Amino acid sequence: MDKRIYNFSAGPAVLPEEVLLEAQKDLFMLPGVGMSILEISHRSKTFDKIHAQAKEDLKKLLNLGDNYDLLFLQGGASLQFSMVPLNLMPPVNKADYLVTGTWSKKAVKEAKRVGTVNIAASTESENFNRIPKQEEFKLDSEAAYVHYTSNNTIYGTEWHYVPEVGNVPLVCDMSSDILSAPIDVNKYALIYAGAQKNMGPSGVTFVIIRKDMIERSQDTLHTMLNYKTHTDNDSLYNTPSVFGIYIIGLVAKYLLSIGGLSEMKKINQKKADLLYSCFDNSNGFFKGHAVPDSRSIMNITFRLPSEELEKKLIADATAAGFDGLKGHRSVGGLRASIYNAFPLKGVEDLVSFMEDFRKKNS
Repeated sequence: MDKRIYNFSAGPAVLPEEVLLEAQKDLFMLPGVGMSILEISHRSKTFDKIHAQAKEDLKKLLNLGDNYDLLFLQGGASLQFSMVPLNLMPPVNKADYLVTGTWSKKAVKEAKRVGTVNIAASTESENFNRIPKQEEFKLDSEAAYVHYTSNNTIYGTEWHYVPEVGNVPLVCDMSSDILSAPIDVNKYALIYAGAQKNMGPSGVTFVIIRKDMIERSQDTLHTMLNYKTHTDNDSLYNTPSVFGIYIIGLVAKYLLSIGGLSEMKKINQKKADLLYSCFDNSNGFFKGHAVPDSRSIMNITFRLPSEELEKKLIADATAAGFDGLKGHRSVGGLRASIYNAFPLKGVEDLVSFMEDFRKKNS
């Protein structure tokens, strides 16, 4: 292999080439330090600077106010499925969940271990092919919080509006679309996201928590499961993912250099529009899973007229340098994940390949 191929993986996912090249330089020895980024202490002044700069740049990107804390944790979004209810559900011990896919179902499973879960809306009966409308919600005004998953990687749907939940705190799992577009953080009590889609490598979980929410964390919680532990120690209670945070810092710097999240959204929308136009103009040969007003701009899921054709397209695409197009094992079909760092040229080349494939196999 003498050149980089197009990586459509749902995660860990493609990173900006500028970031990879800079990390390559620092992998052997950081300038002026004499050690690799993989070797430095998380208590060193060098890492203090890296950590602080990453947080500062992320706060700029998100327009984050002083009433929020920003954390770099571990355990993935899957651990947050437990930490959110453990910290935020008491003493009410009930919460609302909006269920739009596999990951929100997993979040519900863990929340039920802590208290009562009200499924305030769900599209499971429609095989999660759309996002529920506001008027479908059956919210509990006394719930401790409302939880939803903003983008559904497996089914290729995405929320294009922020749920209105009154005075109840809103919690969101943004693992697969964080930093893909501007976010009005002030509408949320807590946001969490695995870094391995748009922010960096696997191993870091990004959490934004409004400071008044931290008061709910009880001292009886296990130390590492308590948000207060991590806010009090600036994410450094235990050894953090030093390399992961370093890469996140480089990604944040890169996003600022291209104009921030507004510019990133324009690029992402252009990429998604190209693929969806390919579907819509294929006379049904390529059929997207999501209904049009719920389509994700991050994960494009689709089917072909038969499983045999799907297998053939995946095999032909892999041979042509398009990797990771096989759909999730639970739903089948195909999936093109085109996160922030995925190049526009790669989408253009895939569309050309798909149109040629359709002509040959219709």
